[in-house]
Amino acid sequence: MNFPDFIKRDFSLRSFNTFGIDETASLYMEVKTVDDLMQIYRHASLMKVPRLIVGGGSNLLLTGHFDGLALRMAMKGMHIEREDKEYVYVSAAAGEKWHDLVSWTLKSGLGGLENLSWIPGTVGAAPVQNIGAYGAELKDCFFSLKAFDFEKGILIELGKADCRFAYRSSVFKNALRNRVAIVEVTFALPKSWKPNITYAEVEREVKRRGITGPTPEEISEIIVEIRQRKLPDPAVLGNAGSFFKNPAITAERLSELKINYPGMPAYIQTDGRYRIAAGWLIDQCGWKGRRMGNAGVCETQALVLVNHGRASGADIATLAKAIEKEVFDRFAIRLEPEPVFV
Repeated sequence: MNFPDFIKRDFSLRSFNTFGIDETASLYMEVKTVDDLMQIYRHASLMKVPRLIVGGGSNLLLTGHFDGLALRMAMKGMHIEREDKEYVYVSAAAGEKWHDLVSWTLKSGLGGLENLSWIPGTVGAAPVQNIGAYGAELKDCFFSLKAFDFEKGILIELGKADCRFAYRSSVFKNALRNRVAIVEVTFALPKSWKPNITYAEVEREVKRRGITGPTPEEISEIIVEIRQRKLPDPAVLGNAGSFFKNPAITAERLSELKINYPGMPAYIQTDGRYRIAAGWLIDQCGWKGRRMGNAGVCETQALVLVNHGRASGADIATLAKAIEKEVFDRFAIRLEPEPVFV
């Protein structure tokens, strides 16, 4: 099959996945403008091959060679779109690093994203996962996004309801997976900002520092410090952050488990179910710090799987399966990975 000259062949994706796994894509293109996406749409040969949309690769597990077209979203730019009585609307291009956006909003005197500080990845990838941490989720401040629709060859705009946000999920992981490429995201940041310190670890640190009215900057600083203390730097030890979702169980099942595990941490949800800390389950099974060859579990956070240098994506997947089995055998709870397996 003939492909245009602007497409690179047999391209290594090692630099574009935080596990640092050296797998290749048959075809590759760096996307800097919407016109780049239109070029793909106009070439029938490119429209016939599978697509993989890549941001920072912090939620990606490459388990082998990708026989298709990898598109790395590299669009740049951040600006204040507009404001009204309640919100300031901030827009950022898909290729911007997520934490760079958080830092920029804080320097601009805007709160709302501080609880999501230091999360790896890009702005364009953030809605796909509906990233969340320390008592907040992306959807809390999300307003809209623009995406290129490969089926129609046009730019579309989606609001919050269109995105079908759920716990670590969205329409982009389901019905629109690889059909659209997110190019810009807009957030509604509240003018009447209130601190969110509902997460126990953050609340404890605020009290320890003697802060009575924390600012967005102070909350961000605390969260960055916590994350850096607990999570390994992907540049030093390859990882994708939290590897498993926190599973949800019924109140009845929780009561049964509490008989044998009274210290099991559980957090009630709006639907009446409880989320269990997946890291706690894994730790109880003795996996923290363990290795299977070059794939292992982080010594400081059992929820993080790591690449000790030469692990393949298949090695990481095998380790994940072993953990899932042991957790299920012991607790009858199924763990679900967060990363996308390719």
